[in-house]
This record gives sequence, C-alpha cells and structure tokens, in this order.
Amino acid sequence: MVMKKRIEAIVTTCIVAGLLIISNALIDKWTGYVDLTDDQRFTLSESTRDLIANVDETIYIKVLLGGELPSGFQRLEEATIDMLRQFRSINSNIEFVFENPTEGSVKEVNDRVEYLRKQGILPTNLRVMDQGERSEKLIYPYALFSYGTRQTAANLLEEQNLKLGEEEVLNRSINLLEYKLANAVQKLVQRARKNIVFLEGHTEFLPMQTARLEQELALNYEVARISLDSAYQITQEVDLMIVPRPKTAFSEKDLFKIDQYVMNGGKIIWLVEKYDVALDSIAKYGEYVPREHAHGLENLFFDYGIRYKSNLVLDAEASKIPQVIGYSGDKPQTSLFKWYYHPVVKGNESHPISKNIGLVNLTFPTTIDTLKTSNKMKRTILASTSNYSRFQVYPMRIGFDILKLTEDLSKFNKGPQSIAVLAEGTFNSHFKNRVSQSMLDGLASINMEFKESSVETKQIFISDADFIKNLYDPENNRISDIGYNKWEDYAYPGNKQLIKNSIEFLLDDYGLLESRSKDVKLRLLDQSKIQEERTKWQFLNVALPILLLVLFGFVYNFLRRRKYE
Repeated sequence: MVMKKRIEAIVTTCIVAGLLIISNALIDKWTGYVDLTDDQRFTLSESTRDLIANVDETIYIKVLLGGELPSGFQRLEEATIDMLRQFRSINSNIEFVFENPTEGSVKEVNDRVEYLRKQGILPTNLRVMDQGERSEKLIYPYALFSYGTRQTAANLLEEQNLKLGEEEVLNRSINLLEYKLANAVQKLVQRARKNIVFLEGHTEFLPMQTARLEQELALNYEVARISLDSAYQITQEVDLMIVPRPKTAFSEKDLFKIDQYVMNGGKIIWLVEKYDVALDSIAKYGEYVPREHAHGLENLFFDYGIRYKSNLVLDAEASKIPQVIGYSGDKPQTSLFKWYYHPVVKGNESHPISKNIGLVNLTFPTTIDTLKTSNKMKRTILASTSNYSRFQVYPMRIGFDILKLTEDLSKFNKGPQSIAVLAEGTFNSHFKNRVSQSMLDGLASINMEFKESSVETKQIFISDADFIKNLYDPENNRISDIGYNKWEDYAYPGNKQLIKNSIEFLLDDYGLLESRSKDVKLRLLDQSKIQEERTKWQFLNVALPILLLVLFGFVYNFLRRRKYE
C-alpha cells in the first residue's frame, strides 16, 4: 500500500511537472493579453504590428526618461515602458533601456549633455512644486534609436503650447506615443528614402522662405526643387510634389505634365492662394483691393472635384497685429489687435493628419468647396475656421478700419469655412476628351500612354501657403521656426504639424498615421489637493497599516491567552 502511494505521488509529480514545462513553452511561443481599458491604450494598431513584425535586425532604443520625475511624466515613462514591451512581445529584435542623463559625476553629465546638444537633443525645463517650494528640473523626454549604422531620435513630449496646460500637453504626448515610436522605427528600416520635390517656375516661394521645412524634411527624405520647363515629364520616382504658392500662369504643357503625373498615381500638396494680398500692401495704400493670382489652376481643380470660392475668410478667432494707438513725444506707441483675416484654426479631430496638431495660424485664406464627380472619390475636411466666421466676396476692399470695430459675434455668423481638404480615390483627367495630337506624340516618345482616369491616389488642397513659411533675417542669416508670429513672438505648433503630418500621410506605406487617432485619457492627480492633504494621506498609507497590524497582534494574543488559561 505504501509503495502504491509512492508510485502515485511520483506519477502525479511528473504529470504536474510536464504540464508546467508545456505551459511555459506555450507561453514563450504565444504571448498575449486582454485589453480591458476604456481607451484601449494597450492595443496596437495593425499597421504598427505589421511594421514591428517585419524588423529583421536588432533595434536598440535608449529612453532618457530615468530618475525621479513628476507624476505626469511618470505616466509618460510608464506608458513608454508598456509600449516598448508590446513591441518586444511582437519581435524580440526590439531591445530597450531607460537611462537618466543627469546622473553621474559633473564631468560625465556635462559630456553627455554636450553630446546630446550636438545631436539636436535639448532638455525641457520643468518647474516642480515640492512641499510648497518651487524648483526647476531638466529632463530629456527623448528615445534614441540605433539600427545598424543608422540612428534617429523621437521627442516623446509634444511641443509646449501657451494655449495648453501641462496636463493637456502630457495627454497629447501619451496619445501620440505609439505613432512617434513606430514612425522612428519605420524611418530606420526603410530601404530607400522617399523623394519630395518643391515645384518652382511660377513665382513660388523662394528656397529661403521654405528653408526650415526643407531642412526638417531632409532628415528623412530626399528633397529637391523642380521646374517644369526643364522636365519633359514628372516621373513616378517623385513620391510627392509640393506646390508652394504659385502666382503666374501654368502653360498647357505644364498642366499636362502635372495631370498625367496624378493619373499615374502621383501625390500633390497644393498650397494655392486665390488672391495676392499682404499687410504691406494694405499699409502702403490704406485701403486695398486684392487682385487674383493668375496661376490658372481653377479648371484643373474643378476636374479634380475641388473649387476655391471667390472670397476671403474672416474669423473671430484670429492672431494679432500691431497698430499705432498714440505717440509719446515723437515715438509711436503700439498695441496688438485681432486681425480677422489671420484666423487661428483647429484641425479635424476625427482624422489622423489633423488630430491633436494644436492651433494653426493662417493668412488670408479662402473657402474650399468640394464638388460631385463621376468617379470614386472621398473628400475629408482637415481644417476649418471656427463657428464665428464670415467672408467677404470678391471684389473686396481691405483696410485697417476693421480693427476699430468692436468684436460683434452676431456678424460672424457664416459658420465654419473649410480651408484644407484631403481628396482620395480616382481622379478624372483635366484633358479627358480634349487631349491634342501633339500631347499624344509627346507621350509616345517616352513610351507612355495617355490616361483619362487615375489609379488610386491622394491630393491635399490648402487655401493658404504662408502657414508653412519661415521668416528670414539676411543680416544674421537666421531663419525662424515654421508658424512663427513675429508680432506675438510665438510659433504656432499646428503650422508645422499640419504640413508634416500631411506629408507623412501621403508617403506612409504602413498607414502608421492612423495611430494618431488613439485617445488615451491621462488621469493626473490634483497637485494643490496633494499639498493640502499630504499629511492625511501619508498617515493613511504608512502609519495606519502599521497601527492596524499592531492592534491585530494585541487582540490575537489577548484572545489566545484567554482561551488557553
């Protein structure tokens, strides 16, 4: 009997051990989890999963969010850890570590800070409240990626915005965490850099006016300029063409080259303005009737299902310009006034291009209308003015007298006006049923056929171009940031984000930009309440459990003595 029980015990032990070994092997091979959060914060998008799964060499990620951090930044750190763990669960080639760049000896920290500065990685200065005392702390909210000989960095913290508090900035940072990390991985693993060209030859922006944008794009793309006069076609090697504010007429040949580029799947961002108007002209003439740009693109846009209305949009939500309000001796005294022709708009929160991009400052935009077409096409409004908008129909007279008027919202009653539109699908050729023999001969000479309908492609139309422009100081050879308003001394973050997101959306092979649509709710603690109730919560979390344990021991011993005496 004893032997039988021993055999049964040995068999049971072997079965349990075997089950544990098999279960561990299965867990190592198939890892998974169930995301029960409201905002699905632990669920990666399919595009991100596909990208990470295809990484074939080790990517080393160093996150500079180590050390003691305020509660909001601890949430950013924890979210980053969770995200990278998910990446590694999909592909073991993802390796990551967290470091505090401000730890070590003075020399080590200084050397590290200098190295990071040369890489363009600058710290964020935080003001931290600790027991009623305010102190400053430098942190580096960056992740550094290495893949073979390639390197890149991702800023995990959204740009500081005077219009937003720290909580909202951190919330947006966590919302965009998956996109930023996945986008950095995509830039490292892509075999060939995409080609972006800026069109010139029709009095578009000069290189110095788009220098900041071109510099930032050059980090991840091949950037060049092209004149249609010197090109017999726009080849499909051009992944994206940007048309930055043309003023003079396009010839039929130029339009034909652009049209057939689109028909063959080319992508274009049209930064086209309806009228030639600027503050300098108004200041010079007092009152000014703007003239239409003679680019002649209206019919081309019409065939693509887009129409620029003959108006200028005004918005009660606008940036400010200075005006003289008096004199002190012989020196003019100025003050800032809202200039309704420079609206400050928000992006469409339901589309990844314009979600969470911050405020965009535009100058003299025009309403963009969408038209019915005979082919399959989807149009999405990316940005609109506020509910308190109005417009002036051409010919309009513009002057500074409007600044003297009080802001009467009842006059801003035309509702939101669309100023940026994404068009996706198939486009009808502008030359359908009217292509000339000389055009056909030109195509034949380069072994191409005329296409009267496009393959699936995308275009973006924006009725202002100045929002991508930087200011240039020739004396110091310095350029401003994109969206910098010299009168308000503030760079609107949405300007840069709108154009960069538009570019990435059109060139994104994996569809990573979709992850920008994720909403993660950041539940931060009330810092003022923490300070007020600090002692109470310290007592409840530290002292009370000890007192309860002591009380339990006392009662237990008392009852035990009473029972056995």
